[in-house]
Amino acid sequence: MNQPARSVLPAAARYTRGQQLPALLEARILILDGAMGTMIQRYKLDEAAYRGERFKDYPRDIKGNNELLSITQPQIISEIHEQYLAAGADIIETNTFGATTVAQGDYGMEDLAVEMNLESAKLARAACDKYSTPDKPRFVAGAIGPTPKTASISPDVNDPGARNVTFDELRRAYYEQAKALLDGGADLFLVETIFDTLNAKAALFALDQLFDDTGEVLPIMISGTVTDASGRILSGQTVEAFWNSLRHAKPLTFGLNCALGAALMRPYIAELSNLCDTYVSCYPNAGLPNPMSDTGFDELPADTSGLLKEFAQAGLVNVAGGCCGTTPEHIAAIAQALAEIKPRRWPNQYRDAA
Repeated sequence: MNQPARSVLPAAARYTRGQQLPALLEARILILDGAMGTMIQRYKLDEAAYRGERFKDYPRDIKGNNELLSITQPQIISEIHEQYLAAGADIIETNTFGATTVAQGDYGMEDLAVEMNLESAKLARAACDKYSTPDKPRFVAGAIGPTPKTASISPDVNDPGARNVTFDELRRAYYEQAKALLDGGADLFLVETIFDTLNAKAALFALDQLFDDTGEVLPIMISGTVTDASGRILSGQTVEAFWNSLRHAKPLTFGLNCALGAALMRPYIAELSNLCDTYVSCYPNAGLPNPMSDTGFDELPADTSGLLKEFAQAGLVNVAGGCCGTTPEHIAAIAQALAEIKPRRWPNQYRDAA
């Protein structure tokens, strides 16, 4: 099939950064990186390592606050980024999954959210610049996670109407995060691991506001999480309803990540592939949790890459990578397995572009 260039121009023309991405997605399947948390666990950091010198006297335990490591252990975060880039990742995520004021409230570190995002983006930017070549540019995705508080789900089983966060509180937190990621050098935004659609709407609203305020428009990737065999995200939507709720944002990619391994995720990716008039992303966990495994999950690189290869051969995906339990070895195997497979074409892609 001929691939008319005009099919990618309308999207590319909107972007002030990441302009190359639509054309690259037309040409091949792009590779996203793997798990940050899994890699951090390999370093076996203790409380003192998380604190560093700057926070040695902090009055609360902060081990597990991975986003803080961009400040206290930046060399570790840089090493992880570079391992994924060396494995073949085209896009790496910033270490900012929980770097909002809402999420950092668990550690009393709300005031550090801007610094966390700015420093994380700078680290990812430097790694991408180091590995980018004219033939293989690399891109920084500003990672925007779901927060531990949800706008549409009650935290109290005895009070269904209760809420512990408001839409405006989320919007402000996401705006602050996104602005720092933009300032730090992100090429695109990844609103990911969405289990509450209303939280995602707050993030997307904040991004729209940021684009209006700054005059810069970056591509947006959206990725939801199907939480169980019901085929729904936690706030109750099917993947079709989830897509229809967020398609107004005109994302560059739309897809799923986390909660499930690739085998269990396949029917939902297939459904999105049939629905979405945009590129589809998929970055599953490395199978199911397995505490006896070095990564905490049961799939080896050959397992995960073999499953994603079948997805690609079936014409289901445009972006593939890994979530929990995946490592640079998984990403290298995925990159190799998908290298010669043509990317998905969505229904009526070229007719609609004419």
